[in-house]
Amino acid sequence: MPEVQNLKWYAVYVRSRHEKKVHQMLLERDLSSFLPLLETWKQWSDRKKKVSDPLFRGYVFVNIDLRKDNIKVLDTEGVVKFIGIGKHPSVIGEKDIDWLRKLVREPDAIQGVVVTLPAGQRVRVLAGPFKDLEGVVVKQGRETRMVVYFDSIMQGVEVSIYPDLLMPISSVAKSGHGNASEHSTIVTVEKHFLRL
Repeated sequence: MPEVQNLKWYAVYVRSRHEKKVHQMLLERDLSSFLPLLETWKQWSDRKKKVSDPLFRGYVFVNIDLRKDNIKVLDTEGVVKFIGIGKHPSVIGEKDIDWLRKLVREPDAIQGVVVTLPAGQRVRVLAGPFKDLEGVVVKQGRETRMVVYFDSIMQGVEVSIYPDLLMPISSVAKSGHGNASEHSTIVTVEKHFLRL
């Protein structure tokens, strides 16, 4: 069993429609794997069924000691590569994985996946399941949506949120606490207003 301090989260890119299979195979290899799934209702012409689809298509997260387990992960059928810069896999913070877990526990709030984000006023969520997430505000109507963006996989998740739960924060306050690596995490959060 790897030492706890050497375990870090990484994202692996997998073959199309192999997310669930890869996740299961990683677990069978005694590797810690996380696949965020979103339960939705699918309508066919003859029936309606509840299905679990990956929140991010093509990605599975692993919590491993990279030096000891990278080959074991890469040898798993369906795994294409680790996500990172060049040949260096990017570490995903525990806090970011916790945020992903919170997102999938609130499936009714998730509106979709996005790949680009606009800029604006920085905000922090004050209460609710997304408490302490930080982001940027953009006004485009009267309803509110927030996008949690994961830089390492260049994907975002759009969720509904009440504007009363948001507090403006300054960029000075943001940079005034913690170290630089804490603020270069893979998560950025933005808020959007929907058109009615």
